[in-house]
Amino acid sequence: MTETPYDHLTLLGHAASQPASPADARLERVANPAPARQYIVRLTCPEFTSLCPLTGQPDFAHMMIDYIPRDWIVESKSFKLLMASYRNHGAFHEACTMEIAAKLVALLDPVWLRIGAYWYPRGGIPIDVFWQTSNAPPDVWVPNQEVPSYRGRG
Repeated sequence: MTETPYDHLTLLGHAASQPASPADARLERVANPAPARQYIVRLTCPEFTSLCPLTGQPDFAHMMIDYIPRDWIVESKSFKLLMASYRNHGAFHEACTMEIAAKLVALLDPVWLRIGAYWYPRGGIPIDVFWQTSNAPPDVWVPNQEVPSYRGRG
């Protein structure tokens, strides 16, 4: 059998159940198909869910992650499973957002990454969390995230 650049993947092409927690999730990567070019990859999760760590009530967010790959891109099935693993995970908005960003930066070592986490209101107050590794390179087109400020968010 001939080896492919995808043989290291454990989730793609196989049945995979939702991880019980973010710590159990296996985030995987594949080689950047265009390493000589700087381009943006956008990951959007408009139905992100986690739990309040104190009340256990569900929290909802529209997550948007933009990154410029260096050598690696995230394998999308593993990313979907990571995001789903937060559904039964208790953590504050800021903790979930920064943990996701840290996992992606550690795995991918991107040229640049930003995350916008647009959380739906809790107690009538939406909490939005933003972070980026640095300023984006000046010659790369970085589209606006264009998630509306809260007015029914949609």
